[in-house]
Amino acid sequence: MKWPAQRLMSGSKKSFGMYDEASKLDAQGVDLIHLEFGRPHADTPAHIKQATKDALDAGIVHYGDFRGTLSFRQALVKKLRDFNKLDYGVDEVLVTNGLTHASFAAFMAAIDPGDEVILLDPYYPQHIGKTELAGGKVVIAGLDKANNFAISKEKIAEKITDRTRMIVLINPANPTGRVYTREELQNIADLAIEHDLLVLSDEVYEYITYDQAQHISIASLPGMRERTITCFAFTKAYSMDGWRIGYVTADAKLMPAILTIAMTDVTHVNVFIQEGARAAVEGPQDAMLAMVEADRRKRDIVVQALNQMPGVTCAAPEATIYAFPDISGTGRSSQDIAMSILKEAHVVVEAGSFYGPAGEGHLRVCFGSESEARVTEAMERLSRFFNAL
Repeated sequence: MKWPAQRLMSGSKKSFGMYDEASKLDAQGVDLIHLEFGRPHADTPAHIKQATKDALDAGIVHYGDFRGTLSFRQALVKKLRDFNKLDYGVDEVLVTNGLTHASFAAFMAAIDPGDEVILLDPYYPQHIGKTELAGGKVVIAGLDKANNFAISKEKIAEKITDRTRMIVLINPANPTGRVYTREELQNIADLAIEHDLLVLSDEVYEYITYDQAQHISIASLPGMRERTITCFAFTKAYSMDGWRIGYVTADAKLMPAILTIAMTDVTHVNVFIQEGARAAVEGPQDAMLAMVEADRRKRDIVVQALNQMPGVTCAAPEATIYAFPDISGTGRSSQDIAMSILKEAHVVVEAGSFYGPAGEGHLRVCFGSESEARVTEAMERLSRFFNAL
């Protein structure tokens, strides 16, 4: 019997990084502080949960619109116009099971076997598997590491061939914590327009920015609406990671193919969950803003502490829930350091190399995944570790 499908055998091996390593110690009851997992620490705001409960009590339990509940999409259209400066109609918005599902549908709709997809290094590893499942080939273009991982038009341009189909952008950026400037985004826009390319923009951290950093959706730039597929989710800012709710926006000419994938895949998203997400969009934003402020405080604790550790330097992230400290001063690889920290300090951080060659010499530290007290304790453990090297 032939099993499994060849496309699963020929692609890159999927890894869960340090999470897999930590699970072995978790099973032994070791007190680990988890700073590797990109999940929010806070509970989902009460009014969002209440709206979902009310929807259940109201009998919102049956099949819904393939695209997502109309009232929810109307709320998203308003949010996109007010916050992202994007003008989409309700049929140019598709509700999905989180951003992972949104981007999967986009890759499957856009990529033919042999098409090339450019990822910016450091990259988000999940995008490799999605590209390969669609039959595409991943091409890596480096960010300008010496310039705080800035977008380099030259580095991307030299990777474009007649097989290039798409450039993938994460903004704000995981794992570096950058918020790309309008000028940096224009570099990608210029290349996409010149070479008639699509851009897939992952904007899950759009609300989690610090110190007056301004998030800009690349689809708002001239000439980019018709060639950009933008993916959003409620995962991070509204602490709804377990809810699995997101959405994708695209021009009317692109959306039918994306909808075909989503309908074939899941038919449509859970209807009463959509009522909770609508409450997140239309309701008070105080809880979300408070969570972002809590993340800012934890960011400051982490950055200050890391910069006092021997062999470590850390730029303050402009956004996201990650710090990306440079540990090259230790003279050891990022994977080696991450494993030693796990075993000796019982803190779980991710090796920068997990995010591509440009991540080597760095660690990704998720300060959003634990309470302020636990983050502070983690920094004390790391300080003892690095001082003992």
